[in-house]
Amino acid sequence: MLAPVASSSFENDLERIEILAASPVTSSALLERNLNCIYEQAAAARFDDYDVVSIARVAPAVMYRIFDLRVGLREKLAHYEMLGLMTPAAVQGFRDVFRVLRYVSDMLGEIASMEPNTSDPGYLLRGFTGEENNTLINYAFYRDGRSVAFQSGDVILVRGRAHNSAAIARIGDVDSQFSHIGIVHIDEQGSHWMVESLIEDGAIINALGKSLDHHIVRAVLYRNRDADFAARAAKSIFDYVAASRVRGGKRILYDFSMRTDETRNLFCSKLVRLAFSQASEGSVILPKYPTHIGRKNRDFLDRVGVATDLTFAPADIDMESSFDLVAEWQDYRETANIRLQDFTMDKIFEWMERYNYRFEETSAIKLVALLGRFSSHFSEGAKQTLSSVFPRVPSNMPRKTVAVVAMLHKTAEPIYLELQRQNQQQVIETGVPMHGLDIFAALEAIRERCGNRIGYLVR
Repeated sequence: MLAPVASSSFENDLERIEILAASPVTSSALLERNLNCIYEQAAAARFDDYDVVSIARVAPAVMYRIFDLRVGLREKLAHYEMLGLMTPAAVQGFRDVFRVLRYVSDMLGEIASMEPNTSDPGYLLRGFTGEENNTLINYAFYRDGRSVAFQSGDVILVRGRAHNSAAIARIGDVDSQFSHIGIVHIDEQGSHWMVESLIEDGAIINALGKSLDHHIVRAVLYRNRDADFAARAAKSIFDYVAASRVRGGKRILYDFSMRTDETRNLFCSKLVRLAFSQASEGSVILPKYPTHIGRKNRDFLDRVGVATDLTFAPADIDMESSFDLVAEWQDYRETANIRLQDFTMDKIFEWMERYNYRFEETSAIKLVALLGRFSSHFSEGAKQTLSSVFPRVPSNMPRKTVAVVAMLHKTAEPIYLELQRQNQQQVIETGVPMHGLDIFAALEAIRERCGNRIGYLVR
């Protein structure tokens, strides 16, 4: 057996990526090539090829180097836009680089924490807390190094731990690592609020702490460079949603269509879009680079209720040059688990497209969907009481959507649990989590073993 490569090899590989990221470019072709090279080098890196003990020792510093690299790339977006270099391929390249470097940083955090999700932690940390380098802070906003000072108008991008969160993050043509977004409002008394739109509640105002405690594994804090404008946006949407929640007000339901051209109902990103549009009297329209929803997997998208080919996905804020990346947080006890969910959802959607798998409702699923629809007419108190038995289904969620969400969860869960066991075994044996290529190979082995029926997917 060959001895592991020295950790200096890892340093050399990282330096090559840093050089590529720092290299000046004068054409879109060169920018696209550099981004593609960064992505390929980062995606090909396997921690079991290096000295894992040495990697664990230097992991915190390396995580910050990767984070600073991403911050530096984001800060060049406005310059590249001015030069006219942001072609669709370049935009895709940036998205791919941001995504793969987050995964690399997650794995470093898992290795460094010595607890790379070998078991369910039982509870999740509150967003932007933790002592294991959970929060990475942009040096330009660094204060005491242990806490993040929020401002009114801050936008927070998050990822939950449920399978439907992985599906939402991958509903467009671009894979992402985020499923939700909201905007912070700080009132005159100094209370911190999150204005957001949730599937089960529609547009709502929650205490910021409650939102950051809401089963999230990843969160990123973005801040518009015009603080006064951002504060006006937050106040505008806070007042708008508050008026809908008072007695006699008309509730703003969740918008399953994902359309951005009307504001009667709001999905999470559209709420943020409306906030900045209202504050600018329509002159600022997010996002600059919207997510395309292709015709693939149309059966699934129709069941969910998606009725557009272009939308504002939560992760699109990653590409907004008028926003600074202030801080990024993740719970390393769970990051490998959501990575397994991400790749499982990648394959499920790929199987639907390539092999013509479709969700098939059974009598049990039809009953679950009907009971879910029936429960949507209960009072909020009754919904909360029954939430451990039935999901909190909103009144405007169609029966077919309840059914497909249930089938998606029940199909993905056993696959995810099998992958989780494999990942735990590899961590025990090698000290590092499974590489993405190994996860995809394991998923294909599951598909071949299952044949024409994978959970509720039927070929």
